Amino acid sequence: MTIQASEQSYHYGVMRRAIELIDAGGDDLPLEELAKRMDMSPAHFQRLFSAWVGVSPKRYQQYLRLGHAKTLLRDRFSTLETAHAVGLSGSGRLHDLFLRWEAMSPGEYARKGAGLEILWGWFDSPFGLALVMGTQKGICGLGFAAETGAEPTMADMRARWPQAVFIEDPTALRPLVDAAFSQSGETALHLIGAPLQIKVWEALLSIPDGHVTSYSELAKAVGAPKAVRAVGTAVGRNPVSWLIPCHRALKKSGELGGYHWGQPVKRAMLAYEAARSEEQESRLEAKQA
Repeated sequence: MTIQASEQSYHYGVMRRAIELIDAGGDDLPLEELAKRMDMSPAHFQRLFSAWVGVSPKRYQQYLRLGHAKTLLRDRFSTLETAHAVGLSGSGRLHDLFLRWEAMSPGEYARKGAGLEILWGWFDSPFGLALVMGTQKGICGLGFAAETGAEPTMADMRARWPQAVFIEDPTALRPLVDAAFSQSGETALHLIGAPLQIKVWEALLSIPDGHVTSYSELAKAVGAPKAVRAVGTAVGRNPVSWLIPCHRALKKSGELGGYHWGQPVKRAMLAYEAARSEEQESRLEAKQA
């Protein structure tokens, strides 16, 4: 097996370095200074950001800041009750991507993958190298290796279904993965988890793109308002990151909270979605003008 970094993985690496510089730099860094520290020309750095998320580096810095989570909770907070009321839970939309999902029965889950054939492959993604796993019913696992490393990511995912048979077959998964990362078309998910976990993951799917919610809100949505800790654990065990948007769950205090694949990935995801949402809203406003 060979794992090669490509353009999108390179882009995530640039974003990761930008996060470190922004955290250390205090006030917004001018384009020229930020580009210099990234060993790029200002023009190239501007093009890279604009191509990746559609906004300027100056604007993107605001999204990458640690305090951006509090702004999201203030301006983009989603009560899941409202999301259900307007039908968002039934669509599970991420931009132009339509998600279908089917949950494994509790009995099947208890067998720890016995009798299950899981295909896997490594793919490039906007957030670095991604490990994708899937069954005949759809994607069942999606993890990111940029912060954790490829071998620990593989071990982590395989340990979730230890009795399954794992077969490397990226070609078979490619259509699902292309739809998932291009955020267009349709892809299917196969949710493999305990009953409470499935409930929490389905609730996460109802959070509108570009919005966030709190762990306590999720607990209320699944009918367990006092089980915030258990719900938080279920969020952390989400096997299909990005598509089941556990990165959109924040602490009520406005802190980001943890993220299974590394907090820099979570910050990059939130910034990416906020920037793309802003871009779409600007385009819509321009059309209506």
